[in-house]
This record gives sequence, structure tokens and C-alpha cells, in this order.
Amino acid sequence: MATISSLGIGSGLDVESVITKLMSVEQQPINDIAQKTDGLKTKLSTYGQIQSSLSALRDAASKLTSPDTWAGAKVSSSDATALTAVASSGAAIGSVSISVSQLAAAQTLASSTFSSPTASIGQGSLTIELGSWSTDANSGTTSFTSKPSTTPVTIAIAPGQDQLTQIRDKINAAGAGVTAAVVTDATGSRLTLTSRTSGESNAFRVTVNDADGNGGDASGLSQLAYDPSTSVSQMSLSLPAANARAILNGLPISSETNSLTSAIDGLNITLLRTIPPSQAVMLSVTQDADAIKKAVTDFTTAYNAVNQLLRAQTKYDSSSKTAAPLQGDSTAVGLNNRLRGIVGGSTSMSTTLHRLADIGLAPGSDGNLPTTGAKLDGALTNLTDLKAFFMGVDSNDGSNSGFATQIRSLVDQALSVDGSVSSRQKGLQAEIDSNNKRVDSLNDRAASTEKRLRAQYSALDTKMSQYSSLSNYLTQQLAALNK
Repeated sequence: MATISSLGIGSGLDVESVITKLMSVEQQPINDIAQKTDGLKTKLSTYGQIQSSLSALRDAASKLTSPDTWAGAKVSSSDATALTAVASSGAAIGSVSISVSQLAAAQTLASSTFSSPTASIGQGSLTIELGSWSTDANSGTTSFTSKPSTTPVTIAIAPGQDQLTQIRDKINAAGAGVTAAVVTDATGSRLTLTSRTSGESNAFRVTVNDADGNGGDASGLSQLAYDPSTSVSQMSLSLPAANARAILNGLPISSETNSLTSAIDGLNITLLRTIPPSQAVMLSVTQDADAIKKAVTDFTTAYNAVNQLLRAQTKYDSSSKTAAPLQGDSTAVGLNNRLRGIVGGSTSMSTTLHRLADIGLAPGSDGNLPTTGAKLDGALTNLTDLKAFFMGVDSNDGSNSGFATQIRSLVDQALSVDGSVSSRQKGLQAEIDSNNKRVDSLNDRAASTEKRLRAQYSALDTKMSQYSSLSNYLTQQLAALNK
């Protein structure tokens, strides 16, 4: 008897078609669950968008409930060519009068003129030491005081390393607190040394251990020496180290730099030139209403993004008879209703402002808030009331707190570990995981069913093939008997 290699060949039955149809019945519950799972995944993805949008709203609301936002200040200068200033939140509202008798400067030395940048100067070593210079008013004696916590830096100049440009490079690489440069003009080339930091305490001296044995004469490496305390000044002083000296509201101020960062709390003042007392510059410090307006605009923009997202994801389109992913979702609908309830409500935290309409931000028919308007500009002239309107806190009745406080509290609750949005996300994920396990179980059962059906139909096919063979044999025998 021939071996059957495919179901149905022996019997003539279309067994594969029968099994396929039977298995399609088994597959239907799996397809139904997969379709439901896709819907759950869409909902979970939508809640991810809601979470992100709510986070942005919380950040915007937090900005309006931060004291730093309302303490922000800006400063204007009556002469920005003489000095400028930047205000921080700690700046006191008012004005400051400033005159400047001297700007801070970094000590600069210049050598005598050499023939070219590659001129050889001489060998030996240079020692650069930071500190401050002082001159006795009676004797005229100059002395040098080393700067505490600094160490003199010695730079060796070996044969083949004594060209002007090579010495420049070795000084710059030594980290001695000075910057070297070669200046070339029609008269020749000179080496200049400039302290990296301005101020009287950041001056420096240069002593030389000259290979020719004389560290103070006008030949060899000692041509770069500068130490008036020992009467050695082969390099000339182009610019002495100096502190900035100013008068702020009648008080004398000294600073090693031209940036006054701690003279007045909350102000960083930059001195650009000297200012005679008769031309004193006024700095005016005022509250930064522009920054507050931007914070309010950012808040309304963030609110509108959440409102539009929730409306779009919970609507039902009657014309196309299609529902958005969260249509009928109680968590999303409830959240949108609570947000709209807040912006449509009122507060008594401010004495003159009670509803968003009072500052021109009344919600429209679509629930969105305007982002600007004349009423808002008017409210910005009374920042005390506007501050209470947004960030006031009513410890007895949270629904009476400022609008930004209420929104922030609601969003914090929704996004907390056990909040409505977080809980809904966990619930959706749990349903997805449960469906996936159910699908795995049904797939295992379907595979077992298919295996069983194939075994049964294989046995039936074999039997029917045997009966067919016997029938053919009997037919042949009967035909032979008839003959």
C-alpha cells in the first residue's frame, strides 16, 4: 500500500481546508482579544500624552506660585556707555547713584625693542611672582608683598630656547598668572607681560638669574627683569595694577575687577569707564513685569494644550460616527471637567481681582484661555494683587486659593503615584498584560487543538484510504467473476 504524504491524498477528502476552517473558529477569540489590546494600547499612549501635557502645565503653574517669579527685578542705566547692570530676584526696588574715579586694571610690562620676534635674548631663568606693590609716601621706597597662597614660578631658558617668541611661549605654558605677547611695529619687536587678573593684589615682579652672572643689567636675559624693590626695571611699566574705585549712593567702593557683584545685593554692575561725580549715573531697579507677563502667558498656553488634548481625545464625532480613544473614559472626562471648573471659578485671595475675566483671561466656548490682552496689561500694574490672585493659599478652603495654586494642586494629585492619571495608566497596563497572557494561553490551546485534529484526520484518511483500496479490489474481483 502506498504511503500517504499529505492529508486527503489517500481518501480524497479536502482535509486541509476542513482543518483551516476549524482553526479559524479557534483563532477568533484570539483576534478579538488582540483587537481589544490594540485599543488599550492606544488609550495608554494617549494617557502618556496627557501626562506630558499635564507636567508642562504643572511647571507653568509652579512658576506662578514661586516667590522668585514675583520678586524678579530689572534694572536700567541712565548711561549704558558708562555702566550696565543685571538684577536678580534679591535686588531691592529703588535707584542707585554711581560715580567712578578709577577702573580696575591688570599690570602690564613692556621690554625694550629688539630687532625681530626671533631675536635671541639670552639664557638663564625667569622667576615670576604675584603680589602687590606699595610706595612709602615719605621715603618714596617701593616694596613688594607676595600674594598669599601663591608660589613663584621659575621658567628655565636653555640654549636654543631664548628667542623672543620662544620665551613668550614658555611663559604662557608655565601658568605663572601672566600672559606674554610679542608686539611688533616699525621700530621692532617687544615682549609684553600682562597679569591674567586685574586688581592691586594681582601685580607681579620678574627676577632673572642670568647666565652672564648679572641679573639686573641691560644685557642678556636680565633685559626682561622688573623689580623696583631692588631698583631693577629693565622692563617698563606700561600699566600699573589698579582696583576699581567708585562711589555708590555716597559710599566709597573698591573692587579688583570692573564687575561689582557684591556691592549691592541682587545687582551685578559692570563699570565701563570713569564717571565724574557731577555726571553720576543712575541705576533704576523695578519689578520685572515683563517676566511675570511671560509666566502668565506660558501658564495659559500650557492650560490650553491640556484642554485641547482632553477635548480631542474624549469627543464623539457624530458625522463620521467615530469615537476618540478616550470617549466615555471617566478619568479623562472627570479631569477635564475639574480643570474647567477651576478656570471658571473665582477666588477672594486678591482684593480687586476675583475671576480670570478680571484680567482678560475668561475661558471661551471651547474652554481655552486667551493668552494676552489689555486687561492683563492693566493688572500687571498692580503686582501685589495679581500675585495673590495666582499664588494665594487658603488653608481652610483649597477651592478659594489662587488659580495657579489650584491648578498645581490638581495636577500634582493627578500625577502622583496613586493619582487618577497614574492609576488609570497602571490599570490599562494591567489589562494589556492580562490580555497578553490570555492570548498566550489561547495560542497554546489552539496549537494543541490543531495537533489533535491533524492526528484524528490523519487516522481517518488512512482508514478511508484502506477502504478505498479494498473497494477497488472487490470491484476487480467481481468483474473477473462476471467474465
